[in-house]
Amino acid sequence: MGRAAGRTQRLASGLMAVLLLSAFARPASAQDGAGVSVPVPSGQEVHWIDTISDTPGPEGLTMRFRFLAPQIGGDDPMDPDVAAADMQALCEEFALPRLSAIGPRPAQVVISLSDRVVPFGETDEEAVQFFEAYSVVDGGCEWELF
Repeated sequence: MGRAAGRTQRLASGLMAVLLLSAFARPASAQDGAGVSVPVPSGQEVHWIDTISDTPGPEGLTMRFRFLAPQIGGDDPMDPDVAAADMQALCEEFALPRLSAIGPRPAQVVISLSDRVVPFGETDEEAVQFFEAYSVVDGGCEWELF
């Protein structure tokens, strides 16, 4: 094998090791949304942050879908009722299709909107955040008192 071929093989092996390490370094409980834009009824700009599945809620297995929604905060914040309609749509149109058909079904789906990215489990006194909990009933999202 020539020098160039050997170097290419080492680079490819090194790249594969980095990719494998980065895949295993991320918690298995989180799926990164990588800022995927998600349409909602209000037309506000919403981006999927991540999905958390390893932290049980009061009802048992809970899937948390977290979204960035800058328009819920700031100087002219969105009306919470409008945001609630968007959250219902996010549950039914985004979260439900992503629930596994294999394995246990979650007892609860939580949809959260935040005007800035806040790491899961941490607080930010300046952040505006809305949370809604839903049960999955007859293939739809039924709002629960949270």
